Amino acid sequence: MRGMVWICVLLVCFSEAWSLDPGTNERRPANGTTVFVRSAFTFDAGSQVNLTCSKTMSNRTIYVIWRVKLKNKECYISIENNQTVDKCLDGKSLQHSNLLIPNFSTEDVGVYKCEFVYSGGKEDHIIDLSIIVPPQTHAWLESKNNKMVAVCKAERGNPAANISWSHTGNVLSYEALPQADGFVTVESRLELPEDTDVGNLSCAVSHPSWVQARIVMPQAENANFPWLYIVIAVVIVTAIFVGSASFALKAWRRSRQADVPPSKLPPTEYVEEVEPYASYVQRVNSIYNSSADLFT
Repeated sequence: MRGMVWICVLLVCFSEAWSLDPGTNERRPANGTTVFVRSAFTFDAGSQVNLTCSKTMSNRTIYVIWRVKLKNKECYISIENNQTVDKCLDGKSLQHSNLLIPNFSTEDVGVYKCEFVYSGGKEDHIIDLSIIVPPQTHAWLESKNNKMVAVCKAERGNPAANISWSHTGNVLSYEALPQADGFVTVESRLELPEDTDVGNLSCAVSHPSWVQARIVMPQAENANFPWLYIVIAVVIVTAIFVGSASFALKAWRRSRQADVPPSKLPPTEYVEEVEPYASYVQRVNSIYNSSADLFT
């Protein structure tokens, strides 16, 4: 009997430690029973989450409070007398006693407590939420101390991925590196014997978000170097340079022609004027000579 009393005291203290003072968490239903439930769920990134607090009829509800403890903040959403108070302001909403999270992400990972009070009792539900994020996989070959080393990496997954190799060899390292935002990067380095057929070498990356493991074939260093893109870029730059140089040369030639003094230009206009005058003088002289012959 004394043990039961201590359990009730601990439950009450735990409930009070969660208080964010929304104004209604001090009230208790008269002559009611209290139900305490704790659970944990994991959801995929981007999924819609619907957290159920209670299945009690809504017409018996006195108030509902969801207290949320996240990595970077604490807040609450409550409803009483059809009035909703939202102190989270991050897209979460209440539907009756259920809490809706429209687009689950790493920012929503945390602990959620629902305090549901109705006429006849009270329910406390604590739910631990975690997220499943598939990692990005990479594998390559590199040389170290004149030996071939295969590297397989599963980046930014949650929870940590598992890596295994299709070939046996000396595993130099196997590291799971937690990151500040909750993701985990796993890297495995395998030293290969000299007679290893790297054409059949692969690493298998398994993760809870996948039904089957992902098979990744290591590529040699610089095997995927984008030479084609570099050649195309060089051709484009060369064409632009040649076009710009040609345009600049034509502009320079025009400016040089414009700077030439008029006296140095070929006297084409004067040739056209002088020739008619010379013909006229020649005709006049011939007429004059003919008249002179008549009087001699």
